[in-house]
Amino acid sequence: MLTHVSNCTSLAWRDGVEVARNFPLAELDVWLGKPEVLVWLDLVDPSTALLDELAQELKLDPLAVEDAVEPWERPKATRHAGHTFLTCYVTRVRPEPTGGNSLELGRISAFVLPNALITVRSGDAVDMDSILARWSEDGLLGHGVAALVHGMLDEVIDGHFETITAFDEELDSLEDLLFDATHKPAEIQQRVFGVRKSLVKLRRVVLPMREVVISVMRFRDQQEKVLSAELDSYFNDLYDHAIRAAEWTESLRDMISSLFETNLSLQDSRLNEIMKKLAGWAAIIAVPTAVTGWFGQNIPYPGFAEQFGLIESVIAILIGTVGLYLLFRKVDWI
Repeated sequence: MLTHVSNCTSLAWRDGVEVARNFPLAELDVWLGKPEVLVWLDLVDPSTALLDELAQELKLDPLAVEDAVEPWERPKATRHAGHTFLTCYVTRVRPEPTGGNSLELGRISAFVLPNALITVRSGDAVDMDSILARWSEDGLLGHGVAALVHGMLDEVIDGHFETITAFDEELDSLEDLLFDATHKPAEIQQRVFGVRKSLVKLRRVVLPMREVVISVMRFRDQQEKVLSAELDSYFNDLYDHAIRAAEWTESLRDMISSLFETNLSLQDSRLNEIMKKLAGWAAIIAVPTAVTGWFGQNIPYPGFAEQFGLIESVIAILIGTVGLYLLFRKVDWI
């Protein structure tokens, strides 16, 4: 018999109307025994003993139970005898004190039973209040557990869109910073690298969502009463959203790669400009050096030991120096 735990939430609906909330785990089998009742059980950081007890009570596959708590599990949906198991990740953007954003992930796993959805998550990384609000607002609870699956996945994918939009806007700001001379190249390079790292993590959780949605739709054919065909259009729309999120994420990866290469090209261009200026000033400085070196030789020359010789050397220095300066300014070297 399942025991009561404090870190769990439970709800039961009949014909889309809530009939019970936060009932004890000992009553779970009673509610599951009513086919007309839709049940949701949410477990936060459950113990291994509780999961084993739940698996034995509900005949859950041991491999699915292991995947529910295994770290770094990829998003997926698998069919087992008597239930479907799926794992997905919610995403959240966290502003960094030094500028830019970083990515936070929260995993949610779910066991889909004929008239129940059991979710397993760790900590508060997943906001279940938004998912509960989605279930209440969409008015689909009368279609059974498929409505819970659709609402949860829809909320997760909508969160992906918000995260992708935030990184898209950050890439736009980085593009403007590339041509802003007031920002140091190292600062821009650090932010570009941070976004690139976050997009790699985001891609790992967004792209597999296409397979998750299509797998859930495929399992409907194997267990019609679990995933109602009346929700076909909703799941097709959800699949379209998953494709759009995946394509947008891929385009962001291309953009950050282009941004990274552009930043390197601009640094090379700035280095070339600096080298041209240094070469130009070196040529200008070489003129008086050459003139004074010539006139400093210990042999007679026009103006040797005379005052006009000094004037002659100064005029030669000025003509050579100013002439080279004007020439280099004309060709935009300095």
